[in-house]
Amino acid sequence: MVPRPCLAKKKSLCCCRQSFRTNSRHNQSLGAAKALNSSESLLILRRVRSEGWRLRRAEPGFEMRMPRGGRLLLATCLCSLFVLVLYLQTITKPEPPVRTDSRPGKSRRSPLQTLYNGDQSELAAQRSLQGRRELLEQACLSHTRKRQVLSPEDLKHLIVDDKHGLIYCYVPKVACTNWKRVLMVLTSDGRYVNPLSIPANEAHVAGHLRTLSEFAVPEINRRLRSYLKFVFVREPFERLVSAYRNKFTRSYNTAFHKRYGTKIIRRNRPDPEPAALEKGDDVSFPEFVQYLVDPRTQREEPFNEHWERVHSLCHPCLIHYDVVGKYETLEPDAEAVLRLAGVQEALQFPTSGKSTRTDGNMAARFFKHISPFYQKKLFNLYRMDFLLFNYSTPEYLRT
Repeated sequence: MVPRPCLAKKKSLCCCRQSFRTNSRHNQSLGAAKALNSSESLLILRRVRSEGWRLRRAEPGFEMRMPRGGRLLLATCLCSLFVLVLYLQTITKPEPPVRTDSRPGKSRRSPLQTLYNGDQSELAAQRSLQGRRELLEQACLSHTRKRQVLSPEDLKHLIVDDKHGLIYCYVPKVACTNWKRVLMVLTSDGRYVNPLSIPANEAHVAGHLRTLSEFAVPEINRRLRSYLKFVFVREPFERLVSAYRNKFTRSYNTAFHKRYGTKIIRRNRPDPEPAALEKGDDVSFPEFVQYLVDPRTQREEPFNEHWERVHSLCHPCLIHYDVVGKYETLEPDAEAVLRLAGVQEALQFPTSGKSTRTDGNMAARFFKHISPFYQKKLFNLYRMDFLLFNYSTPEYLRT
């Protein structure tokens, strides 16, 4: 009979051997698992009752399959993402630049770029424009002290052409009707072709052209920075005589006669006739001058735009004008603006056929009947326009 301790010992030995064989097989499995490539060593989820879900490495040859519904969902998502990317690329693709000449493949520069980075052939015209800009800037520095902040209301005379990147400050009696006609052609998308086919009264209808005052402040600032800004000016007294002739000596301007003529006669004419007080159609030039220099006039209401000073209409010391054109050199200056806009081949500025244009000689005849006292007061009223735009004091003044 074998002693029990010996049996216990054998049993312990067998258990140890069995444990050794089990551990050997486990170590071999671990070694095989380590020998797997990373692409084959998949992680799978193994459920353990007491610990929930645990990650476990797949055995060699294991293949993890996604349910069919999941595969369909994944394919649908990938296709939707692809379509979305194509759509975003389509809507964010910039439009090709607008071409305004007949040379293929040449993209249009903005008028502002053309002005400051022009070709050698345009240098002579640009020197003249640059000289006027510099004179204006120097005059502003010399004769203005207070810095004013503009409001949208101050920008009602600045017409915007978004299509060509232009801002034009219109000044009545300085070819503004023809400039409005030109801008109606440029902004109409083909509705208007010939500027002279547009009636003058239609050119002045509100709503045909957009003004800078209609935009929000950020949009105003963006356009002022990036658009070509131009203004046309005229010898101040020639412009004033032209306004008087047009508004007070033409029988068809009954609205001006009623609005301003009756007031001027009532204030400045001793013992006026009842008919004159009613119609206001026979205002003399001296009466018109007295009305302008009377301090009560501007206290009651602002000047009408036809005799308002250019610096009050267009604010040249607050807005940097890239082109300052002059009525005295209207045709070449207008051609320069159209060239900068890239439309010189498709559009010409209308030439004036007037034979009785108001010039210096005609202005001298009107001022001959104005006393030196009123001549001096009137010159002081328009003095800033003389200084800013480099006009000399007229020789016919007896101040």
